[in-house]
Amino acid sequence: MNRTVDMTRGNPVKHILSFAFPLLLTNLGQQLYMIVDAAIVGRGVGMKALAAVGATDWTYWLVLWTVIGLTQGFATFVSRSFGDKNYGEMNRVIAMSTLLSAASGIVMTVAGIAASAPLLQLLKTPADILGDAHTYLVTMISGILVVTAYNMASSILRALGDGKTPLIAMVIAALLNVGLDCLFVFLFGWGIFGAAIASVLSQLVAFLYCLFRIFAVDCIKIDRKMWKPDWKLIRQMLLFGAPICLQYMTISIGGILLQSAVNLQGSIFIAGYTATNKVFGLFEASGTSLGLAAATFLGQNYGAGLYDRVRQGVKTASVIAVISGIIVFVIMYLVRYPLLQFFLDVREDGAVQALEVAVRYLIVMILFLIVLYLIHVFRNALQAMEVSLWSLLSGIAECICRMFMAKVVIHWIGSDALFFSEPLAWFSALLCVVLPYFYYRAKRLK
Repeated sequence: MNRTVDMTRGNPVKHILSFAFPLLLTNLGQQLYMIVDAAIVGRGVGMKALAAVGATDWTYWLVLWTVIGLTQGFATFVSRSFGDKNYGEMNRVIAMSTLLSAASGIVMTVAGIAASAPLLQLLKTPADILGDAHTYLVTMISGILVVTAYNMASSILRALGDGKTPLIAMVIAALLNVGLDCLFVFLFGWGIFGAAIASVLSQLVAFLYCLFRIFAVDCIKIDRKMWKPDWKLIRQMLLFGAPICLQYMTISIGGILLQSAVNLQGSIFIAGYTATNKVFGLFEASGTSLGLAAATFLGQNYGAGLYDRVRQGVKTASVIAVISGIIVFVIMYLVRYPLLQFFLDVREDGAVQALEVAVRYLIVMILFLIVLYLIHVFRNALQAMEVSLWSLLSGIAECICRMFMAKVVIHWIGSDALFFSEPLAWFSALLCVVLPYFYYRAKRLK
C-alpha cells in the first residue's frame, strides 16, 4: 500500500496537523522507551547508574547527531524531488544518501569508541560512576550504524509524506525495548550494559520494518546504476548537509562543556539533572514533530514553486507552536513530581536531594517551551528554502551561551546557571533563524 502524501494541494493546517500527529506519537514512543530505559536503570540498578547514563548523554549525542544531521539534510533533497515529481532524481538521492550515511556511521563509530574513555575523563566524570558510564557509552556508540540506518529510513518515509510507518516501527521497538530491558537487567543481571543492548536491538527492529515499507513505495525503484557514486550530487548533498551536521556538532560540543560543569556537582546532582533531561524528550517531542511536519510541507511546496503555500505553512506552524507550548507547560507542571519520581527511589540515600534538583530544572525548562518550539519551525523553514548556513550559526550561538553559563555565570549564581543555560541558548538560536527567515522570505518567496 502506498502511504505517500502530496502536500502541494489542500489545506495547510490539515496537512501539517495530520502529519505532525503521527510524528508526535512516534517521537513520544521513542522518548517513552528511553524514559523506561532510564527508569529501569535508576530503580533497577540504582541512582548512581542513572547518573552514569546521564554523564554520557552529550558525548553520545555528539556522535549520533553528527550522523543524523547529514541524514536530515539528505531528506530535504528527497522531499524536494518528490514535490517536483522528479522520481528519477529522488531515487538517485536515496541511493547516495544511503552510501553517505553508511560511510559517516562507520567513521563515527570507530572515532567515538576510540575517544570515549579519554573524553569521559576529560569531562571530570566522578570516579564512582566512571566505569558504568564508559560501559554504557561504548555499547551505545557501537550501535550508531543501526540508529543511523533507522533515522535515514524514517527520514525518507517522512519526506514522502508517510508518518505512519515510523510510528508503527517505533511502537514495535518500544514494546520490544521494555521486554528486553526487563530480560537483560532484571533476569540476566547485565545492569547498565543490558539497558544499552536493549536500545540498540530495538532500533534495529525499527529500521528493518521501515526498510520493508520503503521497498513497497511505488515511486522508489533504485537499479544498480544508481548506486554508482554521483559525485556532483554527492557534493551538493554534502554542501547542504554539512552546515546542519555542524550545527548539531556545535550544539553537542556546548552540551559537553556544560556536562563538565554538571559533573563537578557530584553524582546526586547528575542523577537529578539526568532525570529532567530524560523527561525533556517528552516535551521536546511536540516541537520536533511540528518541525518535521513543517519541513515536509515546506519542502514539497518550495520544490513545486508554490511560495504562497510556503509562507502560509510557516504562519500555521508558528501558531501551532505557541498553542502547543502553553498546553505542554500546564501538563508538565501538574505532573512534575510523580513523573520525576519514576526515575528515583526516594528510599535510596541522596534520592530526595536528586529529586529536588530535577524539579527545579524541569520548571525552568518548561517556562520557555514556546521559544524552543518556534526554533524548530523557523529552522526547518530555512532548510526548506535551501538555506542551511543559519542553522549552523544558531547552533554556534547555542554553544556559546552554554559555555558562558557553565564557565562564567555559574560563579555568580551557582548551580542555577546550569538550569538557565538551556533557555538562554534557545533565545539566541531563535534570533539566528527568525531574522534570516524574514530576509529570505522577502527575497525568495515572491
